Amino acid sequence: MKVSIVGITGYSGLELVKILNNHKKVELVSIHATKEVGRRLSDVYPYLAGVCDLKIEYFDAQEIIEKADLVFFATPSGVASSLAEEFIQADFPIIDLSGDHRLPAEVYQEWYKKSPAKKMILNKFTYALSEYTDVKGKKFIANPGCYATATELAMIPLVAAGLIETDSIIVDAKSGLTGAGKALSESSHFVNVHDNYRTYKLNHHQHIPEIVQTLQAFDADMPEIQFSTSLLPVNRGIMATVYCKLKKDVAVSDIASAFAKAYDDKPFVRVQENLPELHNVIGSNFTDIGFAYNEKTNVMTVISVIDNLLKGASGQAVQNLNLMQGWDETEGLHMKPSYL
Repeated sequence: MKVSIVGITGYSGLELVKILNNHKKVELVSIHATKEVGRRLSDVYPYLAGVCDLKIEYFDAQEIIEKADLVFFATPSGVASSLAEEFIQADFPIIDLSGDHRLPAEVYQEWYKKSPAKKMILNKFTYALSEYTDVKGKKFIANPGCYATATELAMIPLVAAGLIETDSIIVDAKSGLTGAGKALSESSHFVNVHDNYRTYKLNHHQHIPEIVQTLQAFDADMPEIQFSTSLLPVNRGIMATVYCKLKKDVAVSDIASAFAKAYDDKPFVRVQENLPELHNVIGSNFTDIGFAYNEKTNVMTVISVIDNLLKGASGQAVQNLNLMQGWDETEGLHMKPSYL
């Protein structure tokens, strides 16, 4: 299968290149960006020498349609919403890693503060959390957000089984700096990040409605959640720590059974006996989940960790591609955690 990437110079685009280089069923045939056009990717990023020596091209939908069989959008929010229509009209498959096709138009505009895609375009897309969405044969995929992936995988088994008081959910999520993208800002300046820890977008992060929307598919009465995001002084990784109260007569064994039922046959979710840590997933497509119960407060703590650039973005995008095509779900994704 021939594929193209739009947004090649961002972190997610570069991770896609590395994954697809090891994918036996995919050939990367063109890469597109608004900067460094005409230069070989390996000249701009020497670590990719021999991995991808393609020249960066300006975006041209018709050229992509002629060259490729599918396009990945690894662009900032607000870009794919305006560029996808030509592909939709041509019935040409898309996997969008941005947030542009995850939410209804009015919700997107409220939370992203950008003009949404047309409703007829949004209706074509399938929000695809890989472990829960049947995407075989689908053509237009909205890849989940990084915070959303970690939180949803931690919460869905408990919400779906009706084991927790859904109005008690509090999520404290933390991300490495790559989660903020490559655009420079005061908040991402080295001197403001190094040896520091700060909370941002409290109650306003754009992944909040995405998480609620997904959980409501498993419990229609699911209320809003308390959700905070903080920046860790590390390059990559997300840790979502979820606090919730168990319903009356629910035992810890019921929680363990719910996670086992949900994930025992899922190759990229590992339910741990101990509490997870970032080093155990960085550089891989794994999600590690662990939990602990406080009998005195009736609070269950669930911790979920992912690599935000892999399971939280490019890794899950390729996982969705594999599922769309009916291939082995793990193809191209046999990356082991780097740990150190």
